[in-house]
Amino acid sequence: MEAAAAAEPPWVALNDEELLAMRICDLGARIDQSELAPRIVQFHDELAARGVSLRPDCYLGDEWFSPDGVPAIAIPFYLAHPRLKTLEMHQMLEVEGGTPEWCLMLLRHECGHAIDHAYRFSAREDWHTVFGSPETEYTPETYRPRPYSRSFVRHLPNWYAQAHPDEDFAETFAIWLAHTPEDWRERYRGWKALEKLEYVHRLMEESFGRPPAVTRGRRISEARKLRKTLGHYYAARRKMYAEDFPDFYDADLRVIFGNGEPGAEPAARLMRKYRAALIASIVQWTGQPRYTVDMLVGKLIRRCGEMRLTAPKDTSRLQFELAAYLAALVTNHLYTGRFKRSV
Repeated sequence: MEAAAAAEPPWVALNDEELLAMRICDLGARIDQSELAPRIVQFHDELAARGVSLRPDCYLGDEWFSPDGVPAIAIPFYLAHPRLKTLEMHQMLEVEGGTPEWCLMLLRHECGHAIDHAYRFSAREDWHTVFGSPETEYTPETYRPRPYSRSFVRHLPNWYAQAHPDEDFAETFAIWLAHTPEDWRERYRGWKALEKLEYVHRLMEESFGRPPAVTRGRRISEARKLRKTLGHYYAARRKMYAEDFPDFYDADLRVIFGNGEPGAEPAARLMRKYRAALIASIVQWTGQPRYTVDMLVGKLIRRCGEMRLTAPKDTSRLQFELAAYLAALVTNHLYTGRFKRSV
């Protein structure tokens, strides 16, 4: 136990403010000294069990992705140590891939991209016929999914297979990898998505024993080379989710809270009281990132305070109205990438 404690990096004892001042490259985070190592072993065992010879190069990057044209998988550096996972939770309110199950789901998805990069499947005409053109505009933040469509498999949240043909292939591969043919054929019986699974199955059978066209490439955004501080890293990530709310939300808030009553509880205080329950419910049913929902609720709370709104006596009705209003805004963000009143 003493040896393990001595091996801990010195920044483990830093508070969040001090840790945010460090550069990512100075953390010295490594996969082989983290909980990621056994997860990657399990992932490789899955590939072996399905007859896949390729083992994508896994390295620590700044987020989950597979570099364009490279048979590799970047894993966020914050997953390489519990202290970094805690900082990620404090900064973003969730840790993407933080559980063994979630991590494996993302590894399978990114492996779909890496496999495509290795064998250049998406350059084939038959691939285009099944999945569409990879040249299609890529707008992962604003795609409009069809929740009940049976043309796509369901693996990652938010019907991510519908984001782009490349994502459709990666998601289809992930289902193929995670389940036996008997399982996915039963699960997707009667779905158009089954044709895509059968196509991926044929592609993988063709690739068995065949060396990939691409075996290596540049590691993009490798953590050990990132000179930005953790503070700048998180500031940039939070900015991606930032929204400027126009004044017409004021009218919505006045409708929800009414004119209030003299001496009544401030609307901002009431929203803070319900904040955790509202966020948890909306995240569960919309699949949107917790930080996105929390950011929205926080801004509306501040606006309630600035407007000095007070709450009506019937707080039970108010809870329903707040939940419905927030769900509408967040659902619209899911479909368009923007918060608006009308869905």
